[in-house]
Amino acid sequence: MVLKLEHVSKRFGQFTAVEDLSLVIPEKEMFGFLGANGAGKTTTFRMILGLLDASDGRITWDDKPIDYSASHLVGYLPEERGLYPKLKVRDQIVYLARLRGMKKEEALAELRIWLSRFKIQEYENKKVEELSKGNQQKIQFIAAVIHKPKLLILDEPFSGLDPINVELLKDAVLSLKENGSTIVFSSHRMEHVEEMCEHLCILHKGNTVVHGSLKEIKRAFGKKNLVIHADFPLEFLKTYPGVLKSKTTTEGIHLQIEGERIAEQVLKEIVNIGFIRKFALEEPSLNDIFIEKVGDSFE
Repeated sequence: MVLKLEHVSKRFGQFTAVEDLSLVIPEKEMFGFLGANGAGKTTTFRMILGLLDASDGRITWDDKPIDYSASHLVGYLPEERGLYPKLKVRDQIVYLARLRGMKKEEALAELRIWLSRFKIQEYENKKVEELSKGNQQKIQFIAAVIHKPKLLILDEPFSGLDPINVELLKDAVLSLKENGSTIVFSSHRMEHVEEMCEHLCILHKGNTVVHGSLKEIKRAFGKKNLVIHADFPLEFLKTYPGVLKSKTTTEGIHLQIEGERIAEQVLKEIVNIGFIRKFALEEPSLNDIFIEKVGDSFE
């Protein structure tokens, strides 16, 4: 069940929100969407779900358009929360699960598994408005996954969560992938996409800036990062041949360099000057790539 977007565009009057987007998202994989606010991520999700019609192009899942007949196979966690504040957690989840074709007993059993996993069993009979934002987010997540969807779309799933709850939710998402769900998610946090996704797409003002496998994107970028901590001044390396960018830190220096060969030369240059506490050659980060392609810092 491959999800395909072929030359998809969406216009609102004169404004183009998404332009000529083509993607193939393999089955049982986690695919990341990155982009600043207004990049077109949520619009793309709404088109995939059939909530918005594309102005051009076609979107298919298993070579068929996604419509209401597939809704029991699809889960969606929107960025803006949509729970009924006055309803109890149990009633809300059972209602939403039954809309997806589940029986009440089945939905309750599944709900209790998730509440236990998220360590919030005591909230089953509480109203949603009585819960903290973080716990409301967990309930919204349960609503999106209770019916064990084959395709799960998560729009900013980790926003507003503290680090402990981010880890809980990340583990849950990874376990769903291991159980065979195809997951597409957007995030403001590059490290989440970097950590969890094999393939990704960076959108900027509705256009695809980067698309492909994370490994290939990093390899094609070519440049490397070199982190040096030493007990002597390193500022002279800022103008060293092959150094493209530099940033001084309290412990030493971070350099962006043309490639591994430059790291070797730098090491020869400094090895006899004094004590080197750290000398680490690192892959470029997604943030480095984003800045290069978009010309602006992501955050």
